[in-house]
Amino acid sequence: MFAITAARIDETNPLSGLEAGERPEPAPPEGWATVQVKAAALNHHDLWSLRGVGLPEERLPMILGCDAAGLDEEGNEVVVHGVIGDPDAGGGDETRDPRRSLLSEVYPGTLAEKVAVPRRNLVAKPAELSFEEAACLPTAWLTAYRMLFARAGLEPGSAVLVQGAGGGVSSALIRMAAAAGHRVYATSRDDGKRDRAMRLGAYSAVAPGDRLPEKVDVVFDSVGEATWRHSLRSLRPGGRIVTCGATSGDAPSAELNRMFFLQLSVVGSTMGGRDELRRLAEFCARTGVRPEIDRVLPLDRAEEGFAAMEQGELFGKIVFQV
Repeated sequence: MFAITAARIDETNPLSGLEAGERPEPAPPEGWATVQVKAAALNHHDLWSLRGVGLPEERLPMILGCDAAGLDEEGNEVVVHGVIGDPDAGGGDETRDPRRSLLSEVYPGTLAEKVAVPRRNLVAKPAELSFEEAACLPTAWLTAYRMLFARAGLEPGSAVLVQGAGGGVSSALIRMAAAAGHRVYATSRDDGKRDRAMRLGAYSAVAPGDRLPEKVDVVFDSVGEATWRHSLRSLRPGGRIVTCGATSGDAPSAELNRMFFLQLSVVGSTMGGRDELRRLAEFCARTGVRPEIDRVLPLDRAEEGFAAMEQGELFGKIVFQV
């Protein structure tokens, strides 16, 4: 079968390790299913894998990708949950299993004609969603869904800040938070991305570091070091930061004096469980909220999509048709 693989690890030039070509079809063990992939979405995780983060050389070559929608062995339309873990080890949440992995870390990923996953990882795709839209949900949108609805502790009509508008998680947060009735502020260095954030439903979009018209209840931050100071100083007393990543570095000053004096809190969030993916799909189907898709490419043009992500030339998700 045709697939996109990480063949080599290169921290400084990750795309040099990207290869397209034939790979063996999956041979699923008992309790697993094979999915015929119709669409797969690209994530920053795939670039980090090419840099060797979470993917050691001894596992190469590895088929990349952790998001997909397609057909199961009975022809049912499904969305693939990419977290491979034991829900019982995490108190009912596989993302808390310390031995969990994502597809493409230990097991071959979704940038291929077929992928094998545990049967419990399959969620019915609502008919209202296209395969391309559904393929955007399992990583970026699921991460945003958990941050917004499970970790933020927001009441209706709250004010929130989304740092770094443009990425998959950020665009999902803007769209879902606006749909839920929150007043959404967003930041971006790019004028065009700020305009697009407004079209997604942001109340206001500003340059990184700019003072907001008001203090917010929650900041959603996946950037880390570059935005941390602004995130802390944008919060109301008692507010919180919900973080799911640190793409610019993970060693900012904690500003502990500010945190304890204003009673601020920091909440970590990682991915989401299978049941949350099911609820997210239903949320999209019932509300009409849809993922922002930057572009759709055939799988054999995957390198073009990887290059756009590496250079930051995207707004929303890059999706590959298989």
